[in-house]
Amino acid sequence: MSVMHEAKAERLREWYRTHRPAADALLITLFALLAAALGFMGVWSMFSLLPTDLSPWWTLATALPACVLVLTKHRAPMLSLVGATVVFAVDLLTIGGLGPLVVLLDVLWTAAFVASPRARSRLLAALALATVVLFAAALALSDTSIPVAFLVAVQFGAFVGTDYWWAVAVSQANELAELHRRRAEDGAIVAERDRAEAVRRERETMARELHDVVAGHVMAMAIRAEAALSTAPEQTADRAALRAVRDAGLDAHGALRSMISVLRRGDGELSPTPRLGDLLGVVDDAERAGLVIRFTQAELDAVDTATEQATVRVVREALANCIRHASGAEVEVVIEEAGDGILVRVISRGGVALGSAAYSGGG
Repeated sequence: MSVMHEAKAERLREWYRTHRPAADALLITLFALLAAALGFMGVWSMFSLLPTDLSPWWTLATALPACVLVLTKHRAPMLSLVGATVVFAVDLLTIGGLGPLVVLLDVLWTAAFVASPRARSRLLAALALATVVLFAAALALSDTSIPVAFLVAVQFGAFVGTDYWWAVAVSQANELAELHRRRAEDGAIVAERDRAEAVRRERETMARELHDVVAGHVMAMAIRAEAALSTAPEQTADRAALRAVRDAGLDAHGALRSMISVLRRGDGELSPTPRLGDLLGVVDDAERAGLVIRFTQAELDAVDTATEQATVRVVREALANCIRHASGAEVEVVIEEAGDGILVRVISRGGVALGSAAYSGGG
């Protein structure tokens, strides 16, 4: 039952939001009829220019036209406010009912809610001026004392001032909520951009690892097999080539298992970070592939990780190119300091290209 009541209440709220101007006008009209039936009139009797023995139903003469302005308050808030002010002034000087005052407060709320900061400042000044004018009129149009006139002005100022403050507070709260919403959307866009960038960097890392580790081992297997096939059969050399192919296959298998494990679990590193100490292993692999290498590495000061990785990858790629395009060549590998960086020289002499198979890569 509670769910059904809540659903009905939500439908009723939705209907009111959709038909709010008409609903407000109807409610104020019913309020004016009730006030007239109960005999409420002469609320502002000190300003009235008419006799005091009129019927309370005359209050509808100003209340009903005022209710029409409720229907236009959203489409023309300032114009509706001017009209409500005029109707309220007429009622103030004649009947003195409650309907025009309620309409004035309702339209004033809407006008202050939708107004710009500059328009709100002008509206606030107009309300202050209206309060002063009402105080002066109370003194001029009646024989009331200054305290009574002051009390009337304070009451009117409290009504319109509270109404104005409430509208501005709600409007600023909505503006703040909208600002936070936009910031949240901007944050979501930035987060999505960062996520896409992280995915791109991860893909680049995967591609680099595939090229440097797995593809390197697989290519070494092909090159060593090609080198063995390019020479006359010789048991010792052929078995050494097979062992080299086996070792490269095991290394590639281990690197693939490590990479798949990282992809499944999402933690760990794809492969050990290349260091300068790995260069001897790179050189040994190249020598087993048929190169004759003279390796020279100077004493280096502290080198950052990125520089070490770049140095190892340059040497590995250069020696792979030597195996492909200058098989059996004599190769000189020199690593030394050069100012603030490291100079890497890989120079090959002699050798022949392996032409029986095509090799391609991104370098």
